[in-house]
Amino acid sequence: MRLAKHLRRLTAVLLTALFAPAASADTPGDFDFYVLALSWSPAYCKQAGSDANPHQCKSANPFRFIVHGLWPQYERGYPESCDATRRRIDRQIAFDMDDIMPSHGLIFHQWRKHGTCSGLEPEDYFDLTRQAYQKVSIPKAFRTLSKRGQAAPQAIENAFKSVNPGLSNDAISIVCDRGELEEIRICMTKDLEFRSCQSVDRSGCRSGKLTVSPPAAR
Repeated sequence: MRLAKHLRRLTAVLLTALFAPAASADTPGDFDFYVLALSWSPAYCKQAGSDANPHQCKSANPFRFIVHGLWPQYERGYPESCDATRRRIDRQIAFDMDDIMPSHGLIFHQWRKHGTCSGLEPEDYFDLTRQAYQKVSIPKAFRTLSKRGQAAPQAIENAFKSVNPGLSNDAISIVCDRGELEEIRICMTKDLEFRSCQSVDRSGCRSGKLTVSPPAAR
């Protein structure tokens, strides 16, 4: 009886250890660089269809490139969901970021998954996100696009390099989905200077040509 009771206790301890949530090994502020991810909003609106965020996709002034996130990165891989003093953020931050991140759900998610690893307070992290967005010049072709077009990933990279001095081939990556331009990812130092990031560059789209959807007509 004593042996059976002891085995039951031992089994319970082992099961608790096995299924207990693992503590994050990532330390806030301990990373190598940032990736600024800029999503091409018309692609999201087209693919999401009736499930699309109406504020983002039915605006009288259609969104084009929006901020997906500012992501702390290691040279290989990235930290996520770090232990931070504040897991929740004030809703006012979401309203303040609405012009470049038109989804409150996205903003809250980005803070929990990526912002907590920045080592910054939420207000400072989203201020830095805006600074990173403002650092990047958007090529005129994307600011004025009004009808469906096509472009090779390298051509898109070249367009961004032409209006962003210091941006090199291995500091930018194009993300595609089902043959459409989905996102631009640009690597930056912690001081928001452009820098190379071979691991991010290597993961870029390898399609020959991409469709670039225009904002929906109103």
